[in-house]
Amino acid sequence: MRLPAIGFAIVFCVAAAAAGLAAPLGAVQYAIKDDDGDPIANFDLGADMSARLARLPGQVAVGNPQGDVTLLQFYDLNCPYCREAAADVDALVRADNKLKLVFVPYAVLSMQSVQGGLVEIAAAKMLTPQKYLEFHRRVYAGRGLIDGARVLAAAQDVGLDQQKLAGAANAESTLAILKENANFGSAARLNVTPAYVIGGVAILGHPGLKPLQGLITSMRACGKVVC
Repeated sequence: MRLPAIGFAIVFCVAAAAAGLAAPLGAVQYAIKDDDGDPIANFDLGADMSARLARLPGQVAVGNPQGDVTLLQFYDLNCPYCREAAADVDALVRADNKLKLVFVPYAVLSMQSVQGGLVEIAAAKMLTPQKYLEFHRRVYAGRGLIDGARVLAAAQDVGLDQQKLAGAANAESTLAILKENANFGSAARLNVTPAYVIGGVAILGHPGLKPLQGLITSMRACGKVVC
């Protein structure tokens, strides 16, 4: 897969800026802890950013589309913590049939991440939510760098035509979506991958499976991340 040089420069520069615009890693607005019992950085997005997030086009919803709780994950395909988190996120959606899980490709680490993200966004338009979830699992299977070619191969495994998909991935409209994801992440101060949003609260880093389940339980009990 070849990515136009100008298009790549636009996306990667914006994504790099997103990585540099940091919310303080120690900022803890709510008493949310990770698997080790340590506080994990989190903060309210605020009404304006939450409204902007609701309009963000680069979202891929899986799980229950009418779920009573929505959890969004911003991730980079080559972030090692995102790869570790993938199994927990997959376990969440497998076990909870009331959860709406939303993937947001957030390519901030490398050219390969950008290429892979473009293919993911294009594939999302061609797959059902269940098929996309299968595709997402295949992308993370195995070891090593994840680039456009590897994501294309995973897409072929779920029945998509590689040539057609590569063409869609290189479209300016697909590039614009990935750029908008990066712009949002920068404005929202999502300076760590993975980052999550639930109930209007951004969580920086992966807290672990049980803490995520606890947040979902709290949202159901009182409409807040912490009751």
